[in-house]
Amino acid sequence: MQVRSPLWKNRDYMWLWSGQVVSTLGSAAAAIIYPLLILALTSSPEAAGIAGALRTLPYLALSLPVGALIDRWDRKAVMIRCDIGRVLAVASIPAAIAFDALTLAQIYAVTLIEGSLFVFFNIAEVAALPRVVPAAQLPEATAYNEAGFGIANIVGPPMGTILYQAFGRAVPFIADALSYCVSIASLLRVKAPFRVESAPPKRDLRHEVAEGLRWLWGNPLIRYMALLTGGLNVINAAMPLLMIVLAKGLGASDAQIGVIFSFAGAGGILGSLIGGRVQRRFSFGQVIIGCMAIEAVLFPLYAVMPSYVWLGVVTGTYSFFAPLYNVVQFSYRIALIPDRLQGRVNSTFRLIAFGFMPLGAAVCGAALERLGSTATVALFSALLIALAIATALNPHVRHAAPIGEPPAA
Repeated sequence: MQVRSPLWKNRDYMWLWSGQVVSTLGSAAAAIIYPLLILALTSSPEAAGIAGALRTLPYLALSLPVGALIDRWDRKAVMIRCDIGRVLAVASIPAAIAFDALTLAQIYAVTLIEGSLFVFFNIAEVAALPRVVPAAQLPEATAYNEAGFGIANIVGPPMGTILYQAFGRAVPFIADALSYCVSIASLLRVKAPFRVESAPPKRDLRHEVAEGLRWLWGNPLIRYMALLTGGLNVINAAMPLLMIVLAKGLGASDAQIGVIFSFAGAGGILGSLIGGRVQRRFSFGQVIIGCMAIEAVLFPLYAVMPSYVWLGVVTGTYSFFAPLYNVVQFSYRIALIPDRLQGRVNSTFRLIAFGFMPLGAAVCGAALERLGSTATVALFSALLIALAIATALNPHVRHAAPIGEPPAA
């Protein structure tokens, strides 16, 4: 049996991984500042919710055509150009702050531009990963990614709030722009081609999009996982603003809110560290059903938090299960998709998975402003419980074959 080198000896993967960890660190530092900045400017949770919706809205309009285009284009070049665009967009915020000209409209524009470029970058990155990592090591690489992003999400929020409070509102966005520059530099160091097959001949875009749709819709397990992930992301899109409002209601300062978000990052990294082992020890169905059941039990506890410390503890525990879910579903899906369809199928999956996020962010902001935090927690708890029950009853999830033996599409 061929013995593969450990991932940390894979030079191209480590450049790709390290650049994205730094970029995630910058994004995590800035992400918590967007709602804090909007709340400081407007005192409106609904306005902050709109910003969150605008960041994810481009997936609805762009995912399918972008997926087809990514299968034609140089994926590395796409990623680098997206990072350049994100540097310019994010850097416009500290520039406006320096001239005392920042407006809510500009913040909305930046979040929309960042979200649009993220669609291109994310689909290209997912399609490129199997070109850098052997198929057998995809679960391990996914766990590495989750661990690195988990570390970034531990350090990022408190770093962002400290920069925000100690050095000014502009500094977290400067740090975010610099992190995109690091991502560009790391991508330039990757030598492996991000695709091994020649680009498909340019055909009708609708035909190419339809091919990806047919593949995904013809696989009942992957189809259900796209819908399930979409439902979960409605809740995930609501989480940042919900956590901030709950924490402020419990008397937390901005710096303490950053620490609460670090609890989530800590839970995420612990989950990612055991994600690969869990994937090997338990079946696909056991992991997915188990994660859903535990999250459905934990989420309603947000309605009865006695202090912001307990808010952080519950958030960290809840976040522990997200990487377990992600490692299993992501590695299963990526190993199953043919290379020539990676962009199109993943864009279809992500359209379904991310397309509901604007709804989650907008509904959360409106519900918090009009109904209050307890009713908002109850609303999202009901959705999560319904998803957990549906997953436990789904035969394709319960009887999914091991990753090396995928079910027939």
